Amino acid sequence: MSAADRGRVARVVVADDQAVVREGIVMLLGLLPGIEVVGAARDGEEAVALTAELGPDVVLMDLRMPRCDGVEATRRIRERHPGTEVVVLTTYADDDSLFPALRAGARGYLTKDAGGEEIERAVRDVIDGRAGLSPAVQRRLLERLMDRDAPDAPDAPVAPDDRGDRSDQSDRRDPNGRGGRSDRGVAGDDGLTERETEVLVLVADGLSNTEIAKRLRISTATVKTHINNLFAKTGVRDRAQAVRYAYQHGLVRPPGKRVT
Repeated sequence: MSAADRGRVARVVVADDQAVVREGIVMLLGLLPGIEVVGAARDGEEAVALTAELGPDVVLMDLRMPRCDGVEATRRIRERHPGTEVVVLTTYADDDSLFPALRAGARGYLTKDAGGEEIERAVRDVIDGRAGLSPAVQRRLLERLMDRDAPDAPDAPVAPDDRGDRSDQSDRRDPNGRGGRSDRGVAGDDGLTERETEVLVLVADGLSNTEIAKRLRISTATVKTHINNLFAKTGVRDRAQAVRYAYQHGLVRPPGKRVT
């Protein structure tokens, strides 16, 4: 049973060196059900100290901070306090920011344009042992994984799959509701319905549940049901694994791959 199912309050420390940003995040989190902000840190040193003092479930960690940056603070927290997870919340999503943070032990990574729902989901995901990654970060990790020549590619929160890539094409309605031949492949013998496949493709495209609901003209509750069903049928545990599944089975093309 997940933390959310148990009604557990997630205890969070916010670390950001900009007072206005830090106070805004604290205010936003205070409006979210099931999240309690127990401390706020002005830099990495304070974040480590507050973690030792308060034992939060999650630290929302900025990266660019004085005295001790977010990467070093994440490394210290994960080494000294393994019961506390770290979700990076930063302006930057470049490789030089993303991969060092993940290597240091961050289980989540969001950019500061994330809304309250996305932050809450990431907090819950990392508490429950899943990766709390924004759709854009998931896609970046998939790009890196698919570049076999990339040096020191980090381990991503995705499951291995030995079924290989499939590029079979089939006639079906595409996720935008238009009929005719789609330029995307189809999954294998996984039992996905046409609608579940459409939802999977849109997840791989980086859309949130709300955006998928608007695109397909269905409720967000229905989207969640489809996602739960396709997770169960494909054996994936989170959205990052679902994105990789979609790439491996030819449902979406790697960024930059041209149609011939």
